[in-house]
Amino acid sequence: MNTEAQNPAPAEVIAAPHIALIRGTALLTLPKDLYIPPDAMEVFLEAFEGPLDLLLYLIKRQNLDILDIPIAEVTRQYMAYVEIMKEVSLELAAEYLVMAAMLAEIKSRMLLPRPESEAGEEEDPRAELIRRLQEYEQIKNAAEKLDQLPRQGRDLFPVVASTDHMEFEKPQPSIELKELLLAFADILKRADLHASHNIVMEPLSVRERMTAILEQLQSTEFSVFSSLFNIKEGRLGIVVTFLAMLELLKHNMIEIIQTSHFGPIHLKAIA
Repeated sequence: MNTEAQNPAPAEVIAAPHIALIRGTALLTLPKDLYIPPDAMEVFLEAFEGPLDLLLYLIKRQNLDILDIPIAEVTRQYMAYVEIMKEVSLELAAEYLVMAAMLAEIKSRMLLPRPESEAGEEEDPRAELIRRLQEYEQIKNAAEKLDQLPRQGRDLFPVVASTDHMEFEKPQPSIELKELLLAFADILKRADLHASHNIVMEPLSVRERMTAILEQLQSTEFSVFSSLFNIKEGRLGIVVTFLAMLELLKHNMIEIIQTSHFGPIHLKAIA
Protein backbone atom coordinates (compact mmCIF):
# COMPACT_ATOMS: atom_id res chain seq x y z
CA MET A 1 0.00 0.00 0.00
CA ASN A 2 1.31 3.43 -0.94
CA THR A 3 1.03 5.63 2.14
CA GLU A 4 2.18 8.76 0.29
CA ALA A 5 -0.99 8.82 -1.82
CA GLN A 6 -3.19 8.66 1.31
CA ASN A 7 -1.22 11.22 3.32
CA PRO A 8 -0.46 14.23 1.12
CA ALA A 9 2.51 16.41 1.90
CA PRO A 10 1.95 19.49 4.10
CA ALA A 11 2.55 21.80 1.13
CA GLU A 12 -0.43 20.32 -0.67
CA VAL A 13 -2.92 20.98 2.17
CA ILE A 14 -5.44 23.69 1.31
CA ALA A 15 -4.69 26.82 3.36
CA ALA A 16 -7.38 28.25 5.64
CA PRO A 17 -9.07 31.47 4.45
CA HIS A 18 -7.48 34.61 5.86
CA ILE A 19 -9.34 37.52 7.46
CA ALA A 20 -7.39 40.26 5.75
CA LEU A 21 -4.27 40.84 3.70
CA ILE A 22 -1.93 43.45 5.22
CA ARG A 23 1.16 44.40 3.19
CA GLY A 24 1.12 41.05 1.45
CA THR A 25 0.83 39.05 4.69
CA ALA A 26 -2.35 37.09 5.37
CA LEU A 27 -4.01 37.75 8.74
CA LEU A 28 -5.48 34.43 9.97
CA THR A 29 -6.63 35.43 13.48
CA LEU A 30 -7.77 38.68 15.05
CA PRO A 31 -5.27 40.40 17.38
CA LYS A 32 -6.09 40.04 21.05
CA ASP A 33 -5.73 43.81 21.68
CA LEU A 34 -8.06 44.78 18.79
CA TYR A 35 -10.82 47.16 19.94
CA ILE A 36 -13.89 47.83 17.80
CA PRO A 37 -16.10 50.73 19.07
CA PRO A 38 -19.79 49.89 19.43
CA ASP A 39 -20.81 52.58 16.92
CA ALA A 40 -18.10 51.74 14.39
CA MET A 41 -20.63 50.40 11.89
CA GLU A 42 -23.39 52.91 12.66
CA VAL A 43 -25.16 54.25 9.59
CA PHE A 44 -26.99 57.61 9.68
CA LEU A 45 -29.97 58.11 7.41
CA GLU A 46 -31.02 61.75 7.42
CA ALA A 47 -34.66 61.44 6.40
CA PHE A 48 -35.62 64.89 7.68
CA GLU A 49 -33.64 68.10 7.92
CA GLY A 50 -35.18 69.25 11.18
CA PRO A 51 -38.31 69.39 13.34
CA LEU A 52 -40.16 71.69 10.95
CA ASP A 53 -39.36 69.40 8.05
CA LEU A 54 -40.80 66.41 9.94
CA LEU A 55 -43.90 68.35 10.95
CA LEU A 56 -44.46 69.54 7.38
CA TYR A 57 -44.06 65.97 6.12
CA LEU A 58 -46.70 64.66 8.55
CA ILE A 59 -49.15 67.38 7.50
CA LYS A 60 -48.69 66.73 3.76
CA ARG A 61 -48.88 62.94 4.17
CA GLN A 62 -52.35 63.27 5.74
CA ASN A 63 -53.41 65.88 3.14
CA LEU A 64 -54.18 68.29 5.98
CA ASP A 65 -54.78 72.00 5.67
CA ILE A 66 -51.76 73.83 7.01
CA LEU A 67 -54.06 76.63 8.20
CA ASP A 68 -56.17 74.21 10.26
CA ILE A 69 -53.75 71.70 11.80
CA PRO A 70 -55.29 68.98 14.01
CA ILE A 71 -52.74 69.34 16.80
CA ALA A 72 -53.74 66.15 18.65
CA GLU A 73 -53.24 63.80 15.67
CA VAL A 74 -50.07 65.51 14.45
CA THR A 75 -48.61 65.47 17.96
CA ARG A 76 -49.30 61.73 18.30
CA GLN A 77 -47.52 60.92 15.04
CA TYR A 78 -44.73 63.31 15.86
CA MET A 79 -44.07 61.70 19.24
CA ALA A 80 -44.06 58.23 17.65
CA TYR A 81 -41.23 59.35 15.37
CA VAL A 82 -39.36 60.94 18.27
CA GLU A 83 -39.56 57.70 20.25
CA ILE A 84 -37.94 55.86 17.35
CA MET A 85 -35.15 58.46 17.17
CA LYS A 86 -34.51 58.22 20.90
CA GLU A 87 -33.68 54.56 20.43
CA VAL A 88 -31.27 55.36 17.61
CA SER A 89 -29.62 58.62 18.65
CA LEU A 90 -30.50 60.62 21.75
CA GLU A 91 -28.57 63.68 20.54
CA LEU A 92 -30.50 63.72 17.29
CA ALA A 93 -33.84 63.50 19.12
CA ALA A 94 -33.07 66.43 21.44
CA GLU A 95 -33.94 69.17 18.94
CA TYR A 96 -37.09 67.28 17.99
CA LEU A 97 -38.13 67.17 21.65
CA VAL A 98 -38.22 70.98 21.67
CA MET A 99 -40.80 70.92 18.91
CA ALA A 100 -42.73 68.19 20.74
CA ALA A 101 -42.88 70.41 23.81
CA MET A 102 -44.17 73.26 21.65
CA LEU A 103 -46.90 71.01 20.20
CA ALA A 104 -47.88 69.92 23.70
CA GLU A 105 -48.08 73.55 24.78
CA ILE A 106 -50.25 74.46 21.80
CA LYS A 107 -52.51 71.49 22.52
CA SER A 108 -52.94 72.54 26.15
CA ARG A 109 -53.62 76.16 25.18
CA MET A 110 -56.33 75.01 22.77
CA LEU A 111 -58.05 73.16 25.61
CA LEU A 112 -58.09 76.25 27.82
CA PRO A 113 -60.26 79.32 27.25
CA ARG A 114 -58.59 81.58 24.69
CA PRO A 115 -58.11 85.27 25.46
CA GLU A 116 -59.70 87.67 23.04
CA SER A 117 -57.58 90.12 21.10
CA GLU A 118 -58.19 93.87 20.82
CA ALA A 119 -60.30 93.28 17.71
CA GLY A 120 -62.61 90.98 19.67
CA GLU A 121 -61.37 87.75 18.05
CA GLU A 122 -59.94 84.80 19.92
CA GLU A 123 -56.23 84.27 19.41
CA ASP A 124 -55.36 80.94 17.76
CA PRO A 125 -52.49 79.18 19.61
CA ARG A 126 -51.45 77.60 16.30
CA ALA A 127 -50.86 80.94 14.57
CA GLU A 128 -47.14 81.19 15.33
CA LEU A 129 -46.52 77.57 14.34
CA ILE A 130 -48.49 78.00 11.11
CA ARG A 131 -46.45 81.10 10.25
CA ARG A 132 -43.18 79.24 10.80
CA LEU A 133 -44.38 76.28 8.73
CA GLN A 134 -45.42 78.54 5.85
CA GLU A 135 -42.07 80.33 5.87
CA TYR A 136 -40.19 77.03 6.03
CA GLU A 137 -42.25 75.60 3.15
CA GLN A 138 -41.50 78.65 0.99
CA ILE A 139 -37.78 78.45 1.73
CA LYS A 140 -37.73 74.70 1.10
CA ASN A 141 -39.53 75.02 -2.24
CA ALA A 142 -37.17 77.82 -3.30
CA ALA A 143 -34.16 75.68 -2.30
CA GLU A 144 -35.47 72.74 -4.33
CA LYS A 145 -35.94 74.97 -7.39
CA LEU A 146 -32.42 76.33 -6.98
CA ASP A 147 -31.05 72.80 -6.65
CA GLN A 148 -32.66 71.87 -9.98
CA LEU A 149 -30.78 74.63 -11.79
CA PRO A 150 -27.54 73.62 -13.53
CA ARG A 151 -24.63 74.06 -11.15
CA GLN A 152 -21.03 74.60 -12.16
CA GLY A 153 -18.91 71.79 -10.84
CA ARG A 154 -21.87 69.40 -10.63
CA ASP A 155 -23.74 69.65 -13.95
CA LEU A 156 -21.54 72.04 -15.88
CA PHE A 157 -17.78 71.95 -16.05
CA PRO A 158 -15.68 74.72 -17.61
CA VAL A 159 -13.54 73.61 -20.49
CA VAL A 160 -9.96 74.79 -20.42
CA ALA A 161 -7.69 74.02 -23.34
CA SER A 162 -4.11 75.15 -23.52
CA THR A 163 -2.74 75.85 -26.99
CA ASP A 164 0.79 76.82 -25.95
CA HIS A 165 2.27 73.50 -27.06
CA MET A 166 0.26 73.32 -30.30
CA GLU A 167 1.82 74.45 -33.54
CA PHE A 168 -0.29 75.25 -36.56
CA GLU A 169 1.25 75.12 -39.99
CA LYS A 170 -0.64 76.23 -43.06
CA PRO A 171 0.99 74.60 -46.05
CA GLN A 172 1.29 76.84 -49.05
CA PRO A 173 0.50 74.86 -52.23
CA SER A 174 3.01 75.25 -54.98
CA ILE A 175 1.70 76.35 -58.37
CA GLU A 176 2.75 74.07 -61.18
CA LEU A 177 3.07 75.19 -64.77
CA LYS A 178 0.31 72.84 -65.91
CA GLU A 179 -2.18 74.52 -63.58
CA LEU A 180 -1.21 77.92 -64.92
CA LEU A 181 -1.61 76.64 -68.51
CA LEU A 182 -5.01 75.14 -67.69
CA ALA A 183 -6.16 78.49 -66.33
CA PHE A 184 -4.80 80.17 -69.45
CA ALA A 185 -6.64 77.65 -71.66
CA ASP A 186 -9.86 78.43 -69.84
CA ILE A 187 -9.39 82.13 -70.61
CA LEU A 188 -8.82 81.28 -74.28
CA LYS A 189 -12.06 79.31 -74.40
CA ARG A 190 -13.95 82.23 -72.94
CA ALA A 191 -12.29 84.54 -75.48
CA ASP A 192 -13.58 82.39 -78.34
CA LEU A 193 -17.12 83.20 -77.24
CA HIS A 194 -16.39 86.88 -77.78
CA ALA A 195 -14.55 86.51 -81.09
CA SER A 196 -14.49 89.63 -83.18
CA HIS A 197 -14.61 89.68 -86.99
CA ASN A 198 -13.03 93.08 -87.32
CA ILE A 199 -10.19 93.05 -89.82
CA VAL A 200 -8.51 96.15 -88.41
CA MET A 201 -5.54 95.00 -86.33
CA GLU A 202 -4.56 97.07 -83.38
CA PRO A 203 -0.91 97.09 -82.53
CA LEU A 204 -0.27 95.49 -79.13
CA SER A 205 2.96 95.85 -77.20
CA VAL A 206 4.10 93.42 -74.54
CA ARG A 207 6.02 96.16 -72.73
CA GLU A 208 3.01 98.47 -72.67
CA ARG A 209 0.89 95.63 -71.35
CA MET A 210 3.54 95.01 -68.61
CA THR A 211 3.21 98.64 -67.55
CA ALA A 212 -0.59 98.42 -67.53
CA ILE A 213 -0.53 95.25 -65.42
CA LEU A 214 1.87 96.81 -62.89
CA GLU A 215 -0.33 99.90 -62.57
CA GLN A 216 -3.39 97.73 -61.96
CA LEU A 217 -1.58 95.57 -59.39
CA GLN A 218 -0.27 98.59 -57.49
CA SER A 219 -3.79 99.94 -57.03
CA THR A 220 -4.90 96.77 -55.20
CA GLU A 221 -3.02 94.30 -53.02
CA PHE A 222 -4.23 91.19 -54.88
CA SER A 223 -5.81 90.82 -58.32
CA VAL A 224 -7.52 87.76 -59.73
CA PHE A 225 -5.66 86.18 -62.61
CA SER A 226 -8.66 86.28 -64.95
CA SER A 227 -9.48 89.93 -64.17
CA LEU A 228 -6.28 91.12 -65.87
CA PHE A 229 -7.46 89.87 -69.28
CA ASN A 230 -9.73 91.83 -71.60
CA ILE A 231 -11.85 89.28 -73.40
CA LYS A 232 -12.91 91.84 -76.00
CA GLU A 233 -9.31 92.06 -77.30
CA GLY A 234 -9.58 88.54 -78.64
CA ARG A 235 -6.93 85.84 -78.69
CA LEU A 236 -4.14 88.25 -79.64
CA GLY A 237 -4.80 90.53 -76.68
CA ILE A 238 -5.02 87.58 -74.28
CA VAL A 239 -1.72 86.16 -75.55
CA VAL A 240 -0.01 89.55 -75.23
CA THR A 241 -1.31 89.91 -71.66
CA PHE A 242 -0.14 86.42 -70.75
CA LEU A 243 3.33 87.10 -72.22
CA ALA A 244 3.49 90.34 -70.24
CA MET A 245 2.72 88.41 -67.04
CA LEU A 246 5.47 85.90 -67.77
CA GLU A 247 7.95 88.71 -68.40
CA LEU A 248 7.02 90.41 -65.13
CA LEU A 249 7.36 87.08 -63.32
CA LYS A 250 10.71 86.48 -64.98
CA HIS A 251 12.04 89.85 -63.81
CA ASN A 252 10.66 89.16 -60.29
CA MET A 253 8.31 92.11 -60.43
CA ILE A 254 5.10 90.22 -59.62
CA GLU A 255 4.15 87.18 -57.52
CA ILE A 256 1.58 84.55 -58.46
CA ILE A 257 -0.28 83.12 -55.43
CA GLN A 258 -2.74 80.24 -55.01
CA THR A 259 -4.02 79.76 -51.40
CA SER A 260 -5.54 76.30 -51.90
CA HIS A 261 -5.48 73.43 -54.34
CA PHE A 262 -7.57 74.16 -57.40
CA GLY A 263 -8.40 77.55 -55.92
CA PRO A 264 -8.39 80.91 -57.71
CA ILE A 265 -5.00 82.31 -58.80
CA HIS A 266 -4.05 85.83 -57.67
CA LEU A 267 -1.31 88.20 -58.74
CA LYS A 268 0.53 90.57 -56.42
CA ALA A 269 3.07 93.27 -57.19
CA ILE A 270 6.43 92.93 -55.48
CA ALA A 271 7.47 96.21 -53.87
